Amino acid sequence: MTGSDRPPVALVTGGGGDIGRAIALRLARMSAAVAIVDRDEAAANATALLVEQAGARALAIPADVSVARDTIAFVEATEASLGPIGIFANNAGIEGVVAPLHEYPDETFDQLLQVNVKGVFLGLKHVLARMMQRGTGAIINTASTSAIRGRAGLAGYVASKHAVLGLTRTAALDVAGSKIRVNAVLPGPVESRMIRELEGQARNSAIALRRNAASAHGRPQDVANIVAFLASDEAAHVNGAAWVVDGGMTLA
Repeated sequence: MTGSDRPPVALVTGGGGDIGRAIALRLARMSAAVAIVDRDEAAANATALLVEQAGARALAIPADVSVARDTIAFVEATEASLGPIGIFANNAGIEGVVAPLHEYPDETFDQLLQVNVKGVFLGLKHVLARMMQRGTGAIINTASTSAIRGRAGLAGYVASKHAVLGLTRTAALDVAGSKIRVNAVLPGPVESRMIRELEGQARNSAIALRRNAASAHGRPQDVANIVAFLASDEAAHVNGAAWVVDGGMTLA
């Protein structure tokens, strides 16, 4: 996982949410110590408890990923408490609102870029700086199938997830030739608070969020399993890739 025989240290942002929690638990089953970052302190603590119950060390850190000083602080706290970060699940994100672009609120668009784009950028910047010193590590950014297609009513979310994929590819090129890898996982609709919120908004508007009948909602564990693979030595030759997890939805 990290080029070392000792158990790896994983950092998971957005670790209090459905997908983040599944990722943290899946990495714990790989014997990783896991730092869980979330704006919701209670949710981060709940995930940390589950990680500990799974037999792994855990650290819960309340923080805002879009604030540089918070990012620097949670990276430092992770390494001070658990050890060098070998796996980084750069997962935190928000959904915004459902509205046609010509009615999309400016403040919501700004907030999505701040959290989903700047938050991912800051995480990459400050974790990569440490991984580069050690010459090893695996980073997995959570994008979305919205990174590779348009979606009516989701201007802010779609723009932000396209940016996450662009940052992934750029970072992958920046580390090419090293033993550091940067990849992205692109979930389709996953049974979670986020998709329930978006679909609820769509039902109350004139906008329908199209879903291929061939694909039911995925599970958070489906995403976590791909993150675990990308974090493992089995993915040693995978860099800059976009792993779609959507049951074939984007094929239609």
